[in-house]
Amino acid sequence: MQSINQHTQVVVGLGKSGLSLVRFLARQGQSFAVVDSRENPPELATLQRDYPDVAVHCGALSADLFSAAQVLYVSPGLPLSTPAIQAAIARGVKISGDIDLFAQHACAPIVAITGSNAKSTVTTLVGQMFAAAGLHVAIGGNLGVPALDLLDDSVDVYVMELSSFQLETTSHLKARVAVCLNISEDHMDRYADLEGYIAAKQRVFNHAQAVVINRDDQASQPQHTDAAVISFGLSEPAAGEFGLRQQSGASYLAYGDKLLLPVSQLKIRGSHNQANALAALALGQSMGLEMTAMLAALQAFPGLAHRCQWLRKLHGVDWYNDSKATNVGAALAAIGGLSANIQGKLVLIAGGEGKGADFSSLKAPVAQYCRAVIVLGRDAQRMAQALGDAVLIERVATLEEAVQRAAQLAQAGDSVVLAPACASLDMFKNFEERGDVFSQAVGRLL
Repeated sequence: MQSINQHTQVVVGLGKSGLSLVRFLARQGQSFAVVDSRENPPELATLQRDYPDVAVHCGALSADLFSAAQVLYVSPGLPLSTPAIQAAIARGVKISGDIDLFAQHACAPIVAITGSNAKSTVTTLVGQMFAAAGLHVAIGGNLGVPALDLLDDSVDVYVMELSSFQLETTSHLKARVAVCLNISEDHMDRYADLEGYIAAKQRVFNHAQAVVINRDDQASQPQHTDAAVISFGLSEPAAGEFGLRQQSGASYLAYGDKLLLPVSQLKIRGSHNQANALAALALGQSMGLEMTAMLAALQAFPGLAHRCQWLRKLHGVDWYNDSKATNVGAALAAIGGLSANIQGKLVLIAGGEGKGADFSSLKAPVAQYCRAVIVLGRDAQRMAQALGDAVLIERVATLEEAVQRAAQLAQAGDSVVLAPACASLDMFKNFEERGDVFSQAVGRLL
């Protein structure tokens, strides 16, 4: 077995996507090594069991590890700013990743979806639209199955959720259609500024044949594109655009002046989900899907767990689990989307690991729409300070305690929503566990 620093190809990171890279390169019969900055990365045991001849290094990374490298396949969890990777870049080493390799080997067209919020909802919904049209669709990327594990000659179309971290190492995407759904401050613990984060997101548009843009969010739009463009937004649509129209006191999803579906027939609630539905329609339209199939999928779509998921109604109060609202933009979408559809006020449960975000933009909508905010987690105090005297703010130690206090504060006609505006890793394994703990606590209320 060669030592690490004799290999020309190195997989950097041994999580889920790193292991998918290992599987792919092994299937290709290529020689490579694997490194991870952690002493005991998640997939180490699997690697050693299934690929015992692959050289692996776990622990601190040094430039010497990459002395013979010609290409580094960097997993999204590892910043390109890591000194050993920067040294390799300075030496002219090519940087790639699993999405880059996937795009080079996928035979079917790719629908590429990124954005600060709603990626998973729109990716899943578009996938169901293709399935409703009778096509063999593969869905994955940042959601569910790693991209390289989806490669199959029988697939008609790939619908891919892509994170900014994945896009950093992607140069060959060439999507049939691409969208950046929205931009809000996120991952400021990884990017030097918001512009750096936006630049990573904008890479989704590189060499795309068609582009879907959110006309309500200028930061999400491509700076320059020669591709065909179709837009969506919550305003009235012009010809060739998707938007909302009002008729006889009801709101409709519309394409130009054509009414498509009353929003009351959507199972997903809130104005942010109406935007998600319109984005999905625009993506499907650009791929030539029949409107009938798309609308049928829309009407059947129940939404995803932990994403503004309705849990129950108790004593006249509706409870929503939006644990996936892991940044300020997602929390703002939940507050705005839910408040438009309730008689009373919101009781917001928020807090966790803030990822360096600025919480001040929450203050005005909280003052307008919320009865109270219950904060918890590592950045609870920082959030409370940002909200100031907007409304009653209480700090608790556990999510279970937050649920009990919210039940006491909420009045008939109100809604309680867990929309943390923060990551979960200070208190939970992931946002799913946080949402499950919340849902279980809500279920125990009497």
